[in-house]
Amino acid sequence: MNSDYIFTPPEQPSAAVRGTERRYAVSRIFCVGRNYAAHAREMGGDPSREPPFYFTKPPSALVHSGATVPYPPGTRDYHYEMELVIALGAPVFKVSPEVARAAIWGFAPGLDMTRRDLQAEAKKAGRPWDVAKGFEQSAVLGELVRVAECGPMDAGAITLAVNGVQKQRGDLADMIWNVAEIVANLSQFYHLKPGDLIYTGTPDGVGPVLPGDRLEGEIAGLGAIALTIGPAE
Repeated sequence: MNSDYIFTPPEQPSAAVRGTERRYAVSRIFCVGRNYAAHAREMGGDPSREPPFYFTKPPSALVHSGATVPYPPGTRDYHYEMELVIALGAPVFKVSPEVARAAIWGFAPGLDMTRRDLQAEAKKAGRPWDVAKGFEQSAVLGELVRVAECGPMDAGAITLAVNGVQKQRGDLADMIWNVAEIVANLSQFYHLKPGDLIYTGTPDGVGPVLPGDRLEGEIAGLGAIALTIGPAE
């Protein structure tokens, strides 16, 4: 036991990287809200290019593709959101989209799992979304792919099926703010650095899942992601 700590420190959250046994250490998880016009309308928002807004998930929320996670406590409306995830590979602060693009190390498919009823209650009361978004095993992540292998990811199909039935289908080109613009905008508020992940928003078609459901998503050029919903805790 390390005597420098009162309790043993938690294991470093990390992500698998295609083509190597080495892993990408994760320090922070940022998420963009309503970044597809159709989903903005689906959630009752305005799909214009107003500045993006963000929420966060703790690194401890990270769970890897292929996992089975329990139906979370405190909700009766547990939703999926299929998303493109950016992984940064260089520090950036108050940069242009051109500089921001050069700082992107790779991409992965991701799932932003959401306690939708708790989110709706928080919105109505003008409260933060933490309980609805930042809970355990709510940031599902597939294998990271380096930019050199997948390209800039400004376009390409993004889909999600539940129990073999397609629920979401969009294109990365439909994002209100593209990946370079997101990183540049977020860098106006944070000193971004390697280890930061950014979930970039979801197409329309979000919906509830139940114990026993199997989620399978895919982003063209990146590959697949999967999640099984287990019994409630």
